[in-house]
Amino acid sequence: MKNAFTVDVEDYFQVEGFAQVIDRGSWDAFRPRVSASTATLLEMLARHTVRATFFVLGWVARKHPEIVREIAAAGHEVASHGMSHRLIYTQTPAEFQSETRDAKALLEDLCQRPVLGYRAATYSITRRSLWALDILCEEGFRYDSSIFPMRHDRYGIPGAELKPHILTTPGGSRLVEFPISVLRYGGVTFPVAGGGYFRLFPYRFTRWALRRLNRQHREFVFYVHPWEVDPDQPRVRAASAASRFRHYLNLDRCARRLGHLLDDFEFDTMHAVLTRRNLLSPMAG
Repeated sequence: MKNAFTVDVEDYFQVEGFAQVIDRGSWDAFRPRVSASTATLLEMLARHTVRATFFVLGWVARKHPEIVREIAAAGHEVASHGMSHRLIYTQTPAEFQSETRDAKALLEDLCQRPVLGYRAATYSITRRSLWALDILCEEGFRYDSSIFPMRHDRYGIPGAELKPHILTTPGGSRLVEFPISVLRYGGVTFPVAGGGYFRLFPYRFTRWALRRLNRQHREFVFYVHPWEVDPDQPRVRAASAASRFRHYLNLDRCARRLGHLLDDFEFDTMHAVLTRRNLLSPMAG
């Protein structure tokens, strides 16, 4: 079974966990590391002959257009991660629409292909920001992968549909949703789709959980950030202890675990997985 391998392309200083101590206006003052860490992931995927979906932050694409071109040239899917990594529920609909439109246009200009997929910063499509789904439809997106079916302090819609599906937006439009994968087992919801959870749980647990999803005939979506394969990144010591724990835990083990994951499971782009499910039409070209 082919699962979806996805990368949220952002630099280490742009994560929401550091937003309290790193102002967006100061991002230009940081030495970027996203090019090298994205290259590490591209090399790893090439060794395993895996195509992936890269949700690229518009800010990164504007500063480092070569990253988008390299992703596209390697045969991967380019999708949008918004422009500024702001939580959707902190924006007005007009602000969100403007940022979303600008990021999509930028990415399409760089990769010379339609950008059909979207993932919100910090999975911030929640019950109070479902209005954003209508804007995604208006801007020409065909699918979203922002809804996390669990409870978290920054994101999540507990009880949301677990499998890829077509949802009806608040305004009555239709949009394909590929929710972030969780495993419900023994009355408990386990987040098993990647990121900090991939670094927190022992790999044997992750492998067991993901195999269980496949045995249930559920394709899972896996996500990782370039900074998670960069254990030498500078430490943001002013961040809270909780944020530092989430961000830095087991960074030195992540690349090795990713190699095991790519050996143990089959992956493709998110669009390809959704096409096989007959939720999307094949991409032209």
